[in-house]
Amino acid sequence: MSAETQERPLSGFQRARRSFWEWRGQRPFWGGLLTLLAGLPIMYVPYQNLTLGSLTLRMSTTAGAGSLIIGVLLVVLGLTMWFQPESRVFAGVAAILLALVSLVVSNIGAFLIGFLLGLVGGGLGIAWAPGRPAERAADKQQSAEDEGNWRNRAGG
Repeated sequence: MSAETQERPLSGFQRARRSFWEWRGQRPFWGGLLTLLAGLPIMYVPYQNLTLGSLTLRMSTTAGAGSLIIGVLLVVLGLTMWFQPESRVFAGVAAILLALVSLVVSNIGAFLIGFLLGLVGGGLGIAWAPGRPAERAADKQQSAEDEGNWRNRAGG
């Protein structure tokens, strides 16, 4: 950007979008989102009926309460990844374990949709690591000068 170029003030939408991007970059956003979404089919499917013409199929199992608990816990773990990124490893491991348990308890992990979302979301939560803050230009120049001075002193 040149010296003559003036920066335009950001609109309300642009400020909100930029602040959301900054917030999203400081936590395992996608892992939390997929874990949260994994809980929805696991909670929903066991309590619904499928109607085909005059034939009604009940999806409920004997472990309907277990499905509800697993789904709610997955949603809570997804929110935990968002709002407490320090506990992302615990939340990711717990999400993977709950997704595995949902295979047995909740209609094959709510027809494999919740199961797969839980596995991938938990894995993303475990794998995420916070990045280093961006260096300012002055800091980069100073570190480059320091490195050059060190090489000169070391005879390199």
